[in-house]
Amino acid sequence: MTEWEPVVGLEIHVQLKTRTKMFCRCAAGFGGEPNTQTCPVCLAHPGALPVPNRTAVEWTIKLGLALGAEVAERAVFHRKNYFYPDNPKGYQISQYDEPLCVGGTLAVPGEEPFGVGFVRAHLEEDAAKTVHVGGGTGRKVGAERSLIDFNRGGTPLVEIVTRPDIHSAEQAERFLQLLRQTIVELGISDARMEEGTLRVDANVSVRPTGSDELRTRWELKNMNSFRFIGRGIDAAVRRQIELYEGGGSVEQHTYDYEPETDTLTPHRTKEEADDYRYFPEPDLVPLAPERELVERLRAGLPELPAARIARHAEAVGVADAWALVTTERDPAYSALVGEGVGEREAFNFAMNQPIPAGANFAELAKVVKAAKDLRREALTAAVGASADPDFAADTYLAQTAVSDTAELGPVIEAVLAANPGQVEAYKGGKEGLLGYFVGQVMKETSGKANPKVVNELLRERLTA
Repeated sequence: MTEWEPVVGLEIHVQLKTRTKMFCRCAAGFGGEPNTQTCPVCLAHPGALPVPNRTAVEWTIKLGLALGAEVAERAVFHRKNYFYPDNPKGYQISQYDEPLCVGGTLAVPGEEPFGVGFVRAHLEEDAAKTVHVGGGTGRKVGAERSLIDFNRGGTPLVEIVTRPDIHSAEQAERFLQLLRQTIVELGISDARMEEGTLRVDANVSVRPTGSDELRTRWELKNMNSFRFIGRGIDAAVRRQIELYEGGGSVEQHTYDYEPETDTLTPHRTKEEADDYRYFPEPDLVPLAPERELVERLRAGLPELPAARIARHAEAVGVADAWALVTTERDPAYSALVGEGVGEREAFNFAMNQPIPAGANFAELAKVVKAAKDLRREALTAAVGASADPDFAADTYLAQTAVSDTAELGPVIEAVLAANPGQVEAYKGGKEGLLGYFVGQVMKETSGKANPKVVNELLRERLTA
């Protein structure tokens, strides 16, 4: 029987949080009253001419450098021609064969590390937002009518295209989690799927294990959380294997993934580049980034999340290092370690305790160290001088942490049941809430639970 391997490439759209839009000076931002942030340029009135947003160009270069891409010496804006109600010009200003950033790789650390290569990262303008009304789902399928909000139209958008280097739904989710954290820490986008500032399409195919061929793919769209992206990939893989093993073939299509029914609904036939009739935008000159600018942006890059995970893994292990960085508890952990707190104590405190804004970490470090000292002294006194002379309080504390899944399971269920809003937000993409759930479990167990086990159990429960 044939064994099959998923082959997945992703198209990630990142809405930049610049003050103004890509080619006009309308305010860019989420949450305004519909159709109040518009002008003749973004509404495509005759004679209105585009002017590029310099900040958007610089931020795209910054992102490309963080991903190891090569910044082009010359990049050209093109018109991507298509008709749709959210596109008033009848074309989108994008980039085609001369994008701003080319290549690059993101190494994803973990127990089984892997790397994902990039084809390109290019700059374009976003389309307007289509709001589907009626039918009870808020989705195009079954809607009674659709409304257009042009506030989003013209917002700076970076499209990142990966190589087909992803081979499971789990890899896709981990890669996206790390990429999102990188984007957020660069300060260029909030990257919130629930607000549409991060959107991901998945191109999925399967092939016999050991083969290097690239078969016909399906594009999955309209998935609004990393969890649903993973489920959509799994659904497409299952269906394609069924078709091949049943003697059928896979035809290129675009699908919507319906998480309520775990099914794929045909969206439209997948277009090819020729269908868009690309040609250079006549109203914009090519971009030619100065090398001094590129090197200045490169020098200003912070330590990136993947590097910090690898560095922290030496002290607390890969899983806990990943949790620190992707739940944004790393600043508290690093500050406490810098104040002399042991790595494990700093990790437990940073992951399980609320850290107030502007916290005095020197004072917090005194509290953490004092608490550990008191427990050690109490244990030593309890054991007494006649006990095992090799007794070590630190070893005992580590060994007596509650790790029994049967004991922790009911506590986790109670915490999740008491926080339905946070559970829904987590499943919608706010995965930083994992640290909140861990903290609640630690609180309910008076700090006795093993944080690593709690992390693993929560992840299993929340993705079930």
